[in-house]
Amino acid sequence: MPHDLSQVYQPEADTYLLLDVAMMEVKPGDRVLEIGTGSGLISRELARVTEVTATDINPHAVLCARASGVDVVRGNLFAGIRGPFDLILFNPPYLPTQPEERIDDWLEYALDGGESGRVVIELFAADVGRVLAPRGRILLLISSLTGLMEVNELFLGYGFATGVVKEEIIEDEVLYVLRIIPVL
Repeated sequence: MPHDLSQVYQPEADTYLLLDVAMMEVKPGDRVLEIGTGSGLISRELARVTEVTATDINPHAVLCARASGVDVVRGNLFAGIRGPFDLILFNPPYLPTQPEERIDDWLEYALDGGESGRVVIELFAADVGRVLAPRGRILLLISSLTGLMEVNELFLGYGFATGVVKEEIIEDEVLYVLRIIPVL
């Protein structure tokens, strides 16, 4: 099956914001996992520094990322993934989406955060500890539309501390990259 680029999330301001922070965070020797790699841009750049594994649920994104040299597994979040990983990255679908706004295509998986904007983030938070190294770090990109305080509280409930590493105003929202670490 050839990949359909119209069904793959293409790099936007959020992608480049997460990439900037990831390049400052990654260390040689880190074992890195990117969830939802999309086009594969971030994983491809990080692979210049260390070993990177990527996942995506979208078959078009998997084929697109593989075509650019990314080691990518098709799966939903952590399905089929074993850790430990030193650094986990995720630019989740964070847009609050009402049921009547949904579009039935593969690109929707990159955008639809459910009614709260946090549905996929909640699933991620519940399972990330299983594959994160004891002193591992998570970089998560969210929007002011997602609810910064609510995301902080969510991760705190799973034993993680969060902090904003970088933020950027894009149109009518603020994008945040959170650094999330286990509370030891």
